[in-house]
Amino acid sequence: MQSIESEVPPIRAASDVELLEQVRLACADIRRAVAVRVVGQDAIVELMLIALLARGHALLVGVPGLAKTLLISSLAEALELSFGRVQFTPDLLPADITGTDVVDERQGTRTLRFLPGPIFRNLVLADEINRTPPKTQAALLQAMQEKVVTVGTETHVLPDPFHVFATRNPIEQEGTYPLPEAELDRFLLEAHVEYPSVDEEKEIARRTTGAAPPVVPRVLTRERVCAFQSLVPRIPVTDAAVELAVALARATRPSDPTAPKEVREFVRFGAGPRGPQALVLSAKAVAALRGEAAADVDDVRALAACVLRHRIVLSYRAEAEGVDDLAIIERVAAALR
Repeated sequence: MQSIESEVPPIRAASDVELLEQVRLACADIRRAVAVRVVGQDAIVELMLIALLARGHALLVGVPGLAKTLLISSLAEALELSFGRVQFTPDLLPADITGTDVVDERQGTRTLRFLPGPIFRNLVLADEINRTPPKTQAALLQAMQEKVVTVGTETHVLPDPFHVFATRNPIEQEGTYPLPEAELDRFLLEAHVEYPSVDEEKEIARRTTGAAPPVVPRVLTRERVCAFQSLVPRIPVTDAAVELAVALARATRPSDPTAPKEVREFVRFGAGPRGPQALVLSAKAVAALRGEAAADVDDVRALAACVLRHRIVLSYRAEAEGVDDLAIIERVAAALR
């Protein structure tokens, strides 16, 4: 595996301030490494880095051909993390994800031995996650929340760090299933991948029809990733930022007195307590990306859409009138300015 000459010195930081600067430089290196293979999508790469630093999971939503899978696999190559890919299909079983107990017969003695599934990796790509039934999707719930997997009577600890980065196609309905709300709530953020610009699409056409694709250089070891992740919770956040995060989440709930008219009309269920938690943690990760020592209200406001939109459940009236989750979150954010 090719290595990249990073500006980041080995982790011997005497203080969190020094470690913050290392995070900033390392994330810049990761962006350059991913750009070796993926053209554009800078905003999506930043959201993926936020999820990585915050020890969270990310859901990438976009039409086919926008490099969602390539983005995730390229990020995995830039990091010294074990990588597993699960192609979600209608016939996929929970054991195909988590693993299963197998009979091990040696010297006339039979014992059960656990055979780990692809989820036992640091970074797991759940490709086209909405193509498998809810029963199989539920195999991810315990893993995403508790970082363990229970098979039979035994509970197995997942590697550290552990992330699920999933992709979903929003336009194809044939052979797909809705994602359970409990599963959606476990994703730190939802990133919507947009079409590239004209110049980016020209570069994509040139790059993908030429020589063999370039190798993504490796940037960070697992130990450094873990050290950066341990820093993020220690980053201070202003009281105003916490108050805004809580206010934004509560305003998405139709029963809350602060909910705007659009929420009461078009939302069945709003964001739960994981919403403000995810907003504050994501804001801290953004501060770390910039090498700044504190997170503020601007960070929370900038992340409101991608952190909260997948945590609300719209009513049938919203679907009938073409009101989407992004419009609701934007209205909530505008009401709290």
